[in-house]
Amino acid sequence: MNKFLLSVHVLAAIIFVGPVTVAASMFPPIARRELAADEPAGAVLRVLHRITRGYAIGGLTVPVFGLAVGAGLGVLGEAWLIVSMVLTAAAAGVLAVVVLPGQSEIVAAVDGDPALRESLVGRARSLSMKTGVFGLLWATVVVLMIIRPGSTTGV
Repeated sequence: MNKFLLSVHVLAAIIFVGPVTVAASMFPPIARRELAADEPAGAVLRVLHRITRGYAIGGLTVPVFGLAVGAGLGVLGEAWLIVSMVLTAAAAGVLAVVVLPGQSEIVAAVDGDPALRESLVGRARSLSMKTGVFGLLWATVVVLMIIRPGSTTGV
């Protein structure tokens, strides 16, 4: 059963976390370009926002199955897994509280008043850093999952 749970956990990470990270990181540079354009076409931003939001919801399966795997292996008390869970929660928080609302605000304004669009260019710039933090948190979790300090596998 653990092999099945681990397979679903890894597949969910690849299928959901990868695309949400890519879409979230593509959003800020395109947003800066569109916000500065004379005639912005917000369609690409709307698609990237929809991908980010949709795959973020699907990404909830990653920690759910990860907890199931950890419980099955009896490693929920291991420090590397606790750190991974905290970093996963932090990444989810950055995405839900910072990235998605920032994207929503930009998407809502991209077809609006030029002065409003211009005022959001700075937010789009700072969104780049915030999505970078989100990606770095996930990268750290992946490294911890591979290295597993204190693991008895010898790998």
